[in-house]
Amino acid sequence: MSDLFAPHEPEDMKAKRPLADRLRPRTLGEVSGQEHLTGPDGVLSRMIEAGSLGSMIFWGPPGTGKTTVARLLSGETGLAFEQISAIFSGVADLKKVFEAARARRMGGRQTLLFVDEIHRFNRAQQDSFLPVMEDGTIVLVGATTENPSFELNAALLSRARVLTFKPHDETSLEELLKRAEAVEEKPLPLDEEARASLLRMADGDGRAVLTLAEEVWRAARAGEVFGQDDLFRIVQRRAPVYDKSQDGHYNLISALHKAVRGSDPDASLYYLTRMLDAGEDPLFLCRRMVRMAVEDIGLADPQA
Repeated sequence: MSDLFAPHEPEDMKAKRPLADRLRPRTLGEVSGQEHLTGPDGVLSRMIEAGSLGSMIFWGPPGTGKTTVARLLSGETGLAFEQISAIFSGVADLKKVFEAARARRMGGRQTLLFVDEIHRFNRAQQDSFLPVMEDGTIVLVGATTENPSFELNAALLSRARVLTFKPHDETSLEELLKRAEAVEEKPLPLDEEARASLLRMADGDGRAVLTLAEEVWRAARAGEVFGQDDLFRIVQRRAPVYDKSQDGHYNLISALHKAVRGSDPDASLYYLTRMLDAGEDPLFLCRRMVRMAVEDIGLADPQA
């Protein structure tokens, strides 16, 4: 039965919602790019079949479906869904959420609490989750883009399972584009080369590929098809996923070092250019290259 007092969204406003929001999966089976978690033999699928969810930390880059999967889990298991963001929430907000969860538990319903950017909470705030996790008041699902081993308390990690979300590969990004074309009821006005470039520009981010596609549709006139040069002209170039002091920084410098060690010039130039393009300090790269010269070249062949 519909609620007369619930907010009603007019049909014309639904069509104006961002494409990424309109294409949110409605079941775990519709989630793309995370088959190791949501596929028929995935970890989360097995949990649902067993009828029991434990607390979890979702670790992965932006646009891989962490928030969407948390919502779907609550629906699949019949748990009440609560969502907070560590950026905007404090101790008072946590107390309110815990009290509401306790009230639901007294009524026989458990709460799935989704905490976005959970690594932003300090140690004391992270510790506040422990009692309500232990007594079953909440099933905690935290999402983070940072390495949980570095950013989360050991006590919290010992009570939660870390599940890794992978960046989308080209196949899953292409699947998202096909879904978008079905929803929009028209093909993306790009030739084959431009379409491949769009997938690369998304850099493994599902939300980004849909946002870029939406920009292309907005720019195209009737019957117009864009080539690669047109795509670069109409779509603002997306900044590479990178940070100067955390996971992105260390992952790429490690990839560069291993590419040099493996004598792969193409990969070495790719990772070097990607870091420079993202604004890395050239002195940091120079220092690392000196270390490569000593450790991986000089010591590998001292007589060279």
